[in-house]
Amino acid sequence: MSPSSSESGIETFPSPSPSAREHSEKLTAQIRAEIDREGGSIGFPRFMELALYSPGLGYYSAGSRKFGGEGDFVTAPELGPLFARCLARWLVNRTPESGPLDILEIGAGSGELAVELLAELDRLGRPLNRYCILEVSAELRARQQQALRRNERVCWLDTWPDSFNGVVLANEVVDALPVERFEIGPGGPCGLGVCWRDGGFRELRLPAGKALLQRVAEIEACVGTSLPVGFRSEYCPMLEAWMRSLSAALERGIVLLADYGLPRSELYHRDRGQGTLRCHYRHRAHDDPFVLVGLQDITAWVDFTALADAGIDAGLELEGFVTQAHFLLGAGMTELLAAEAESGQFGLREQAKQLVLPGEMGERFKMMVFSRDWPDDRAEPGIHDMRHRL
Repeated sequence: MSPSSSESGIETFPSPSPSAREHSEKLTAQIRAEIDREGGSIGFPRFMELALYSPGLGYYSAGSRKFGGEGDFVTAPELGPLFARCLARWLVNRTPESGPLDILEIGAGSGELAVELLAELDRLGRPLNRYCILEVSAELRARQQQALRRNERVCWLDTWPDSFNGVVLANEVVDALPVERFEIGPGGPCGLGVCWRDGGFRELRLPAGKALLQRVAEIEACVGTSLPVGFRSEYCPMLEAWMRSLSAALERGIVLLADYGLPRSELYHRDRGQGTLRCHYRHRAHDDPFVLVGLQDITAWVDFTALADAGIDAGLELEGFVTQAHFLLGAGMTELLAAEAESGQFGLREQAKQLVLPGEMGERFKMMVFSRDWPDDRAEPGIHDMRHRL
């Protein structure tokens, strides 16, 4: 997600409406009740899960507008059609020429990527059989159905398919999986859980479990040094299970995961010692997950080394890892811009700047590609592969 302004204190946030405040208070009460049932605290992954996905109340399960200028953040497909048009060209070059194509998009947001991708594939003459969408948010599913209401090739799924052949897409999905937060104390790592104190949610230190100790040891082995006292960060304990579910659903095909993050050695560098957790509300970004509960997004940067390991352990082949800029340039962005310039139009140029410039999305966002039983040389993502950095 790309906020339209720099990180900001909550005092500068637009004030939620009375109904939004009431909604947040209901979710807050629900999380408080679970904290009480659990003896006074819960782990941060559970707090994040409830804040984002609690049925009817969580950020992604309720009815607030999330994407675009009227929402909380902007994703690459929301900037305009250029991202989808490049992706369509990549798909045409990376899938067999004969036979109809099936696509499964996980977490389709507002539906803009699906709309533009379907339109561009039609323009390119690439037959499409089905476009399946796996969406956990009832509100987002309704928006997608409105945007795609006239397209009979689109269907929605409630769970992972039993067997899928084709292309799996997930744009900015992994960053929203619940994360474990931790800190290195004088006596070693500790977890950062959540309690209720002094009228609000508060952070508290919890003893490190086996999984946390193992992950910190893996991080330190990768960065080549012990993490310093005071170092704070996150990791995603659900990543392996999520990739196993994806792999179990994929009989044959390719997987393209797009998100912001870094290889492990860079993500956990000591200069990034306060972690990467970010919250987004009305295009303001900040790092306090305990305010505006249910009204704001909560994300963390992706450990692409962990993502690669999870995919390989789940039985997939890792085909490539590139920046978004190199992916889009290798997928034909330059040709699209040149063709537009020849026609005297320049509408795509501003989109291109935001998508590929280093100070915008170009280097912060990465593309990782996996495959299973796919034709040779038809899954790699393009130029400047970075798998050696993982």
